[in-house]
Amino acid sequence: MKQHKLLLLLLLMSIGCGERVDLLVHNAQVYTVNDNFDKVSAFAVKNGKFVAVGGEELLEKYKPANTVDAQGLSIYPGFIDAHSHLLELGLNQFKADLKNSLGMNHVVQKLKEHQQIHNHNFIMGIGWDQNQWKDNSYPDNKALNIAFPNTPVVLIRVDGHAYLVNNKAIEMAMINENTKIEGGQIIREKGKLTGLFIDNAMDLINGIIPEFSREQKVNAYQAAQELCFENGLTTVTEAGLSKENIYLLDSLQKSDLLKIRVYAMIENDRKSIDHFMDSGIHKTAQLNVRSVKIYADGALGSRGAALKSDYSDQKGHRGSLLLSKDSLKQIASLLAKNSFQLNTHAIGDAANQMVLEAYNGVLDSIEDPRWRIEHAQVMSPEDFQMFNDKIIPSVQPLHATSDMNWAVKRIGIKRLKGAYAYKDLLDWSGLLALGTDFPVEEINPFQTFYAAVSRKPPGAWSSQAPFQEKNALSRYEALLGITKWAAYASFEENEKGSIEVGKYADFVILDQDIMRVAIDRVIDTKIVATILNGKIVFSNRL
Repeated sequence: MKQHKLLLLLLLMSIGCGERVDLLVHNAQVYTVNDNFDKVSAFAVKNGKFVAVGGEELLEKYKPANTVDAQGLSIYPGFIDAHSHLLELGLNQFKADLKNSLGMNHVVQKLKEHQQIHNHNFIMGIGWDQNQWKDNSYPDNKALNIAFPNTPVVLIRVDGHAYLVNNKAIEMAMINENTKIEGGQIIREKGKLTGLFIDNAMDLINGIIPEFSREQKVNAYQAAQELCFENGLTTVTEAGLSKENIYLLDSLQKSDLLKIRVYAMIENDRKSIDHFMDSGIHKTAQLNVRSVKIYADGALGSRGAALKSDYSDQKGHRGSLLLSKDSLKQIASLLAKNSFQLNTHAIGDAANQMVLEAYNGVLDSIEDPRWRIEHAQVMSPEDFQMFNDKIIPSVQPLHATSDMNWAVKRIGIKRLKGAYAYKDLLDWSGLLALGTDFPVEEINPFQTFYAAVSRKPPGAWSSQAPFQEKNALSRYEALLGITKWAAYASFEENEKGSIEVGKYADFVILDQDIMRVAIDRVIDTKIVATILNGKIVFSNRL
């Protein structure tokens, strides 16, 4: 009987009067995230864009080809991840998953299980984190050498800033005890190589890692896209791509093999940068290339972040800057001259100070640069004031809750007060772009939202106190961070990030309202459907 009534309703609507549209959604709790943060119940879509946003009166005004009765469910703008690694996420299917490993014996076990399935002649693994092990000291490669004496092994730390490799890989890379590197560390013990290479030292190994084929990359992009759509992401930021991978992405989008929208940062490679400085900004409906990603320092977990004073758990060590202030100024001037955005990875307080000083020295004469600091993780109190409306902190709330149990060991209680300080950063800059840094953290935007608001790790609200709760964001701010502010940080606020007339019809339907449900239930939210350009790209119900 209900089906007959629905068919009759659709028939009556199809023969009614009104402007023709492709889709009309009604009976919804729609968070527009417009300037007034209006809530409405209906909207219409035509040619992939919103053409009307309002109430149930739209049912009489428009003649839709398709109608969705949302039955009171919540609808939000398509979520945007402001810092991620789409290609890397997809390529991880070819690597052993070492997340949640318990120590080196467990790592070796996982590698052997991976090899039984794949039988690679070059073994790659990703996700190990000694901070999660009983023994928090850096591992060495002794167990790898015993298990894999003749097959090269390269294991990427969870933050992507350190390799643990076996002796076979060291031999192939022609590295010995006398090899030196600037801006990184080759960890030795009693003069002997341990197999651990941090930050720039990783480049010594990169030359022996086999290139992934075009077919593997295409497969990777498509697999990663599906994960994004399943999690309600309609736009992601690729935080560092070569020219070749950018154009591969572009070709896949143009041939409709890839639909997701991407804001792609160019990696700090001279060839890639020179190409885009000559050719200019590359912009399509799905791809935006107008920024460069560089690294000022490494990561806190691997003690590569550049600090102003010694690490609390390693006296005499302050990490290292990965480029000089002069080099930073040179690339900043080049990008400013060509109207490109500069997005700099900065973790430690010394790195953040250097980047902020360099930015402010260049940006005085530029009206709307929107240059970003990626992570802005550890800040000295006196340096917050160098943020302003020209410099955007691009932060990852899950980093705070992932690091909360060991960060104090690295930097001590006093410096920790200026770390992961998202509310303080927001007060000085006026907005925050929120991301996950996936696959370093979980891709799920509800975990990002939850971590930003609760300052607790997902699943641990009953046993752990909030981490520096004074720096929690409101739900309103967290939502803006994964929608409108993330779009603004990519110069795309006029085309996405809110449900408004003229913008792309990218939106998500949720099974519960994340703005109203108890905060501890937010991470249980499920995506009912993800819609891109007014068309369903993922659904578990419709």
